Amino acid sequence: MAATTLSTSAHVAAAAGSALQSSAARLSAKPVFGASFQSRDLAGARLVAREASASGAAGNAAMSPSVARAALSQDDLKKLAAEKAVEYVKSGMVVGLGTGSTAAFAVAKIGELLKEGKLKDIVGIPTSKRTEEQALSLGIPLSVLDDHPKLDVAIDGSDEVDPDLNLVKGRGGALLREKMVEQASAKFIVIVDDTKLVEGLGGSGLAMPVEIVQFCWKYTLNRIKALPEVAGCEAKLRMEGDKPYVTDNSNYIVDLYFTSPIKDSYAAAKAIDGLQGVVDHGLFLDMATTVIIAGSDGITVKSK
Repeated sequence: MAATTLSTSAHVAAAAGSALQSSAARLSAKPVFGASFQSRDLAGARLVAREASASGAAGNAAMSPSVARAALSQDDLKKLAAEKAVEYVKSGMVVGLGTGSTAAFAVAKIGELLKEGKLKDIVGIPTSKRTEEQALSLGIPLSVLDDHPKLDVAIDGSDEVDPDLNLVKGRGGALLREKMVEQASAKFIVIVDDTKLVEGLGGSGLAMPVEIVQFCWKYTLNRIKALPEVAGCEAKLRMEGDKPYVTDNSNYIVDLYFTSPIKDSYAAAKAIDGLQGVVDHGLFLDMATTVIIAGSDGITVKSK
């Protein structure tokens, strides 16, 4: 497995400038009794911007992690990773368009490059209704797997990434369509910030989703929970307000919560797949070809 870390000084400088503007706007809305704290906060933002700019101008001078982290929000990191991923997209390609807050930055960048004429003849295959709506609003031509069963590349975010580039995905509810599109892609580029890295899948303590049919959902939930391969997990039906969350495919989602990483993700995936009533699960194993990670020390690209 190869890993490359790239400097992001120029990106950091730009992001720091954006952070300064955001700070100024945010501070202007604060009540007057916090004026002394506002001044220090804004001065700090200016200092970050100056240090970021100086680092970029120096070319080979690396920004300290503390300054970079102060300058870049989680959304800034997601955007850096997404824009790096779009470099894999070339004119004439069929591209899988992922779902979620990180993937949305990649879709936006593809739309921008198409508008500027830097990309041409792109066909997008969306992985959700939300992504379809975003892509259409940006003028990205769309199609479906029926007409384009082989994709050149897919770009999507991930909820967890382990050291072997295995993933947990689907907390946004689009796991089935994501897996269908991404399995059909010659390259699957995953974009994350460094908070998504785990030693073992399930290790974040957040949900590992399983999409199930609505029919007798309690029965299916209990069968999933009883599997020895996921022993000790807590299984909850995902809700949206006071009603069950319904996927684009008219199914429900059972979220599994683990107190420690799944012991054998492959065995767990096989066991869950074997249950009637299960449509798919959020374990994306041996699928990612490249993972792009944005962190305080730059962009890291890991490939199989």
